[in-house]
Amino acid sequence: MTISAAYSAVDDTNLEQAAAWDGEEGDEWTVHAYRYDAACRGYDPHLIAGAQIAAADRVLDVGCGTGISTRDAADIAVAGSATGIDLSARMLAEARRRSTATGLTNTRFVVGDAQVYPFDHTAFDVVISRFGAMFFGDPVAAFTNLARVLRTGGRLALLSWQEFANNDWVIALRDTLAAGRSLPEPTTGTPGPFGLADPNDVHRVLTAAGFDDIELTEVRQPMYLGADGDDAFSFVSGLGLTRGLLGGLDDHTRHAALEALRNRLNTDATSDGVLLGAAGWLITARRP
Repeated sequence: MTISAAYSAVDDTNLEQAAAWDGEEGDEWTVHAYRYDAACRGYDPHLIAGAQIAAADRVLDVGCGTGISTRDAADIAVAGSATGIDLSARMLAEARRRSTATGLTNTRFVVGDAQVYPFDHTAFDVVISRFGAMFFGDPVAAFTNLARVLRTGGRLALLSWQEFANNDWVIALRDTLAAGRSLPEPTTGTPGPFGLADPNDVHRVLTAAGFDDIELTEVRQPMYLGADGDDAFSFVSGLGLTRGLLGGLDDHTRHAALEALRNRLNTDATSDGVLLGAAGWLITARRP
């Protein structure tokens, strides 16, 4: 397992995630950043509203990727700042490029593991994350560290996915690419897309980390996968989820599974593009 020399520290529980996000997964997200941003763009106003960012706030964006939510925060915190942290050096290079291209001067980006990164105590007023905080190997330790860097009364606002059964976009990919196999359902509460899917577990983790006023609000916005079936297929066929589901299939079965996926996406095409059902949580809390 190779980890980028750019890291100041990565907790042992996050080494697998670091290898993926600072490797093939992060590279693929960088190349298709605009597609990933568009897929979830309907969720972004909910995150910003939940964060209640003020003009002078110092904002930390956890798992910021190529920086779309960091830039959204910086646009509001005009007299403050927005700092993005992520495991992927390549994604952060793209985040810096885009931030510069939009003329923002109040952003910065840090390669690191937010579970252990030694930001100064009470360095931030707000911590946000756009589907980036579900991957921690030790969530209690991670959110304890995030509580430490928040000032007293500081706010936490996260977007996370609800459980697998509520997300048709994942179900559609899994069922279409199963190719006759009986596949296990993704589990909640483990590092991955459904790591913060269980409300009871979210309350447990955030309470143990020192947060209060914890609330989960349901957000339902469709996933936008492309302008039409072929456009969606060009994007979806390269997803890490798709690559994982195709793993181990022989060439013939793999080709048939991909054709089934193309047909499914064509079936789901609408005048507004290929839209599949999705359900997330807006999680908000406060450091007392």
